Amino acid sequence: MRQVLQDLRSGRIELADVPAPQCRPGHLLVQATATLLSPGTERMLVQFGRAGLVEKARSQPDRVRQVIAKVRTDGVRPALEAVASRLEEPVALGYCGVGRVLEVGAGAGGFHAGQRVVSNAPHAEIACVPATLAAAVPDGVDDEAASFTVLGAIALNGVRLLDPTLGETFAVIGLGVVGMLATQLLRASGCRVLAIDVNPARCALARSLGADATCVAGAADPLRAASELTRERGVDGVLIAAASDGDEIVSQAARMCRKRGRIVLVGVVGLRLRRHDFYEKEISFRVACSYGPGRYDPEYEVGGHDYPLGFVRWTAARNFEAVLDAMASGRLAARELVSHRVPIAEAGRAYEAMLSDRGALGIVLRYPEGPPPLARSVDACAETAAAPRRTAAPRLRAVAPRPGSPLAVGLVGSGQFARKVLLPAIAATGARIAAIASAGGVSSVVAARKFGAACATTDARRILESPEIDVVFVATRHDSHARLAAAALAAGKHVFVEKPLALDEEELAAVREAAAVAPDLQLLVGFNRRFAPLAGEARRLLDGRREPVAIAITVNAGALPPDHWTRDPAVGGGRIVGEGCHFVDLAAFLVGAPIERVCSLALGDAGAGRLAQSASIQLGFRDGSNASIQYLACGPWSFPKERVEIFSEGRALVIDNWRRLRPYGWPGARRRWTRQDKGHRAQIAAFLRAIERGDPPVVPFAEIESVMRATFAAADGTGAARDPEVFARPATVAPAGATVLPADVAREEAVALREVAG
Repeated sequence: MRQVLQDLRSGRIELADVPAPQCRPGHLLVQATATLLSPGTERMLVQFGRAGLVEKARSQPDRVRQVIAKVRTDGVRPALEAVASRLEEPVALGYCGVGRVLEVGAGAGGFHAGQRVVSNAPHAEIACVPATLAAAVPDGVDDEAASFTVLGAIALNGVRLLDPTLGETFAVIGLGVVGMLATQLLRASGCRVLAIDVNPARCALARSLGADATCVAGAADPLRAASELTRERGVDGVLIAAASDGDEIVSQAARMCRKRGRIVLVGVVGLRLRRHDFYEKEISFRVACSYGPGRYDPEYEVGGHDYPLGFVRWTAARNFEAVLDAMASGRLAARELVSHRVPIAEAGRAYEAMLSDRGALGIVLRYPEGPPPLARSVDACAETAAAPRRTAAPRLRAVAPRPGSPLAVGLVGSGQFARKVLLPAIAATGARIAAIASAGGVSSVVAARKFGAACATTDARRILESPEIDVVFVATRHDSHARLAAAALAAGKHVFVEKPLALDEEELAAVREAAAVAPDLQLLVGFNRRFAPLAGEARRLLDGRREPVAIAITVNAGALPPDHWTRDPAVGGGRIVGEGCHFVDLAAFLVGAPIERVCSLALGDAGAGRLAQSASIQLGFRDGSNASIQYLACGPWSFPKERVEIFSEGRALVIDNWRRLRPYGWPGARRRWTRQDKGHRAQIAAFLRAIERGDPPVVPFAEIESVMRATFAAADGTGAARDPEVFARPATVAPAGATVLPADVAREEAVALREVAG
């Protein structure tokens, strides 16, 4: 299918061919008939993309400060790579769509296939949209008018915040699409409206749509116009729908208000408010958030949890419905706002008109009618992971590399980490990246272009079922790791799965069973720190010790908002399970002895459990060693993220942010400085090399499992000590990938662990 994308580096608009998305639970799969350009948001994005690097930096000073902080902690090259990675991500443009439902996801009640709906769909022939951000289109509203619904909801949300009453007078500053719609909505509420814009033609159009008075800013005085319309009393409120870098608009809005007037900002203007403009009149100022309550709330948008009508009358979706009803009754005119009609095949022309044509207002993209543009699977990735569909019996032995051919790799999940870290590391080994899957399709296309993959898809089965693919890399969100890993093993593929391997004991058991059935397949989890060069050197220095070792690991992880997916126990597992497992594995590797005791305390509310952002974790090892992991979300971004301190036999080693190793009292050991290296490339190289050679597992599954079980205990966060019968096996792998335990011993240990675990 075709979709409009923007290159953030150059600003170029592209009509890309991308795979059609899958329908997810709580969502609708919609085939577009029309979408509307948002002249405010999309113009801003295109102008940002076309600006030079210096102009981009000037427009985002907060991001510049973050980059400078990263340079100080991680070095210049990692910081520049992070910036380049961000700019390489294309932006899917558009959020005002209308079309017909192709498929209704589980739990998305109230909709049916073939129904016309509006939604916040991008400019794409097929889109997967949340059911809570969609509404049915009445028969009396055509597709072209319906495409204005989302912008109409933005205007309506701003009007609701103004709290208009019959007979009041309001000014609307900025007569783009949102301003025009707001003018009509205020008139429909029984209010008088002063419409203000710098464009005389738009003022004339506003007058024809019902504005009581208009003012061409720059040619006339808006303050005088407001005074004349209100018998010199001042307007009751102002809705600002303009876009400007200056602060004059807000000051002007305050001066034209009566005492205790209201100002609502819908557009984007300078906000250096002048206190005296607001103080004497006690003017209230509010900023409207998009379509209304529910917008940007993951529980509402992604989770599908609607707000009860009795408590939140007007959600985003109910605002959509109100706008459509106003269109159907004739109180809200939208077709009069259309200035351009452009077929999707000429989308670039629509954006040029938006930027250069002063008469451009509502620019509608039209889509061809008929059946969906591409055949597609109706099964989602999550279903694939639970029960992969195969046309042949699963292979249960390791894939023998084809002579003279590199390993063929399939990647499931192509987010920023996969594109920035995993794919370059895979490509560096000479392996062939054959296929990339992502839920939305855009990121898989971008990654496929960059790394030469022949297939970009939204269907993970294309990877799991392909007889040409030898190795599957899983880089999806945490809740699908275990299911996809088990499915790939069942399909006879070697598997590299990003951490964590599982979110709980049940998921871990499922992977254990799949691995036991396919013992000749490699399974490795992305615990890359043990493969870092400085970790390897520290381990070699510790190998000759005769006494227990004490390790202190400090992780300045940084705070994440409460609604971040990693903090959702059902999706991310919480930060301790989701990322803390990294450092449990690192401690086990450095000590080289089994974990026998785990104790942890969450910082703050001890009952927060997995949702805690910060925790103190204590690990006790069989040889008497111990490790303390301080995983903290309360530190500043300017402080280095990771520090490892190791004490043994009157000596010490300090690893600073994987850039520097400092030995104290260690004869013959020297300080080392290096480019920051957390071991990603070394780990992937060792993994793929072991597959090619037919070597035993790079890390025995028993050891991986023990780290996850210890992490689950640490995630409890209540302070209770845990003494399970088996937490760990000795860490046995050096960073170069050399395995100490032979395959038969590893299998025997896995069987013994299963027996102990029941």
